[in-house]
Amino acid sequence: MNKDILNTANQDFINKNLNTNIATLLLKKLKFDAVDTKLIVAQIEAKNKCENKLPTWFNTAQIYYPNKLNIEQTSSEITAQYKLEIVNGTSIIDLTGGFGVDCYYFAKTFKNVTHCEIDTKLSQIATHNYNQLGVNNITIKNINGLDEIKSNNDNYDWIYVDPSRRHDIKGKVFYLNDCLPNIPEALDILFNRSKNILIKASPMLDISVGISELKHVKTIHVVALNNEVKELLFQLELEYNGVISIKTVNIKKDSKDSFDFYLDEEQQSIPSYGDLKNYLYEPNAAIMKAGAFKSISSLLKLNKLHQHSHLYTSEELIDFPGRGFIIINCIAYNKKVIKKLLGFKKANVSTRNFPESVHQIKKIFNIKDGGEQYVFFTTNMHGEKIVIITTKIKKGLPLSK
Repeated sequence: MNKDILNTANQDFINKNLNTNIATLLLKKLKFDAVDTKLIVAQIEAKNKCENKLPTWFNTAQIYYPNKLNIEQTSSEITAQYKLEIVNGTSIIDLTGGFGVDCYYFAKTFKNVTHCEIDTKLSQIATHNYNQLGVNNITIKNINGLDEIKSNNDNYDWIYVDPSRRHDIKGKVFYLNDCLPNIPEALDILFNRSKNILIKASPMLDISVGISELKHVKTIHVVALNNEVKELLFQLELEYNGVISIKTVNIKKDSKDSFDFYLDEEQQSIPSYGDLKNYLYEPNAAIMKAGAFKSISSLLKLNKLHQHSHLYTSEELIDFPGRGFIIINCIAYNKKVIKKLLGFKKANVSTRNFPESVHQIKKIFNIKDGGEQYVFFTTNMHGEKIVIITTKIKKGLPLSK
């Protein structure tokens, strides 16, 4: 950690060049006092990535940034804040503290927070930044988190871990058994120090695989931001062997869609199937990732178009955790007929359980992205390929037609 990056002249240059082309800066023969140009540029790149993801850091003076990869891998402030709905108590230890965003939010409700980070530079950066942010209830240790757990007899209300998905031998990995540290292998050690464990996993991890790798899983949180799944959180409780609950959340700019269900209910549910009615619904990304395809039908009393289509319909408009559409027309999939009937050059095209891709469809029918029409190419309950032409339900529309 080169503290010369924090001097006034260097900080002024960084802040004044946040919108400057990086390649242009690298080509210039710039000179800085005791700091390499590449380090200045790296600070600019990393800070730019924080503007929306980590606004508290972005708007605080004298923050030191790690490389942009560390910023990409860290939790956002929004997802860190969501974790406060899960964890509570007096003490918590983060075994893989990293840049320190999660610990910063843990410190808002926990009296004692321990930040463990094996990377010396990251540990130093977190120490400096917490001072700048005015946080004084986080103990920072430059140590492997598992070694810290093994080396003392301290107990914690919660243990949190975000294992690295970059394996020295296997490269980028997703299975928890391949991550570092190997949490499934260390569970007995962790449960000796806390009854509650929260594990952040890759959004690419198959949930059923995660369950098979772990034990005492109580709840799984699927967290999406603006319809993109960002985190899977496995909540473990010592000796819990009951039914696993799944909590999905899609956090948007001005609202939050939530849908909760139990894993065994999903496995046992029998969805109702039916033909199109007045409205069409598409579940958000968190629900799709969680696989709540039957529960969404049975709990919200919606008809499913087909077992594998994952589109739903109803006579009356409901408050749905995803996108809702007013159905304008539905036609059988026939290329010649569709070319005559599609009276628009722009549309928002989606496919569900359909043999051709969105790219292929747009090419066949010469459709460009955009416009007011949302067109779904899918399969109905009779196995027929159909095209559903819709418009999006506008915010504030009353729940009736």
